[in-house]
Amino acid sequence: MIKAFISGCAGQALSGEEISFYSEQQPWGLILFRRNCGDPEQLTALVASFREAVGRADAPVLIDQEGGRVQRLRPPHWASFPPQKRYGDLYKVDPQRGREAAYLGASLIGHQLRSMGITVNCLPLLDVLTDKTVDAIGDRAYGVEPEMVAVLGKETCEGLLAGGVLPVLKHLPGHGRATVDSHLELPCVEAELDELIGVDFAPFEALSSYPLAMTAHIRFPKLDPHNPATQSREIIENVIRGRFGFSGCLMTDDISMEALGGDMRERASHSFAAGCDIVLHCNGEMDQMRMVADAAPELSGISDRRCREALGRLPDAQEVDLEATQARFRQLMGD
Repeated sequence: MIKAFISGCAGQALSGEEISFYSEQQPWGLILFRRNCGDPEQLTALVASFREAVGRADAPVLIDQEGGRVQRLRPPHWASFPPQKRYGDLYKVDPQRGREAAYLGASLIGHQLRSMGITVNCLPLLDVLTDKTVDAIGDRAYGVEPEMVAVLGKETCEGLLAGGVLPVLKHLPGHGRATVDSHLELPCVEAELDELIGVDFAPFEALSSYPLAMTAHIRFPKLDPHNPATQSREIIENVIRGRFGFSGCLMTDDISMEALGGDMRERASHSFAAGCDIVLHCNGEMDQMRMVADAAPELSGISDRRCREALGRLPDAQEVDLEATQARFRQLMGD
């Protein structure tokens, strides 16, 4: 039995309580944060201990290693990468250079992650920037042109796959118009449907064939007057599954963020009812993790198929000359 949730953990090694919890509750995967990452040897052991606890060698282990402000792995033990907007700025000057840089940067991240057993990176952001985009997104996004966002997003996906890591498209159906931080409160985007179709939706439609994606905790009154996208059957069925044609595994953004109301059991239940395949809970607090596990169903039916198909697309890392790749990447970035 595998349950339809992804869990965090508290520290750099699993506690006895966490090992028992994972063994009993069987979360689909584990997500890592800065608090979990000490050095490569420690992190490799942590990843292995999670898989040993659940008894699945292919259990996905996720991280947000974007570059810029959102890097769980940092110097001195790991290389640093630029925020995604740097690739967009480079693309505007020289499209081919921008594309190659985005691909190589993602490939280097992928190789770094896979060397420690991490198999999923929550990247790329396909959110289209506006002049009012909240700083919580900010330079994490490529830029203001939907076509450019789609092009660079695809290069990032392909680079991660070359490094042996699955990408996660985020944040569906688009976070770029949010003017408040969904970690702290629920954003509300009043844009009309034709505005959203022409800008925000375009990169997600273009890249909908990739197998993993993450929802946005944002309310779109013109799409659903009552529920945020994560908990909106209308948005998931009509926009994400319908208009985008996304048929892969859809996970929530972190349900412990303050954008959502109710306790963790309620947040998880509403997300599953809306059509999310997997609920993501990140903060590592055991009482909350138990509530999520209580609400999470056994993976079955179409959700189970989507998750299996996603993991079935996990490639081996391509053999490359990493030193030469790093040198070419630095050259492209002007470092």
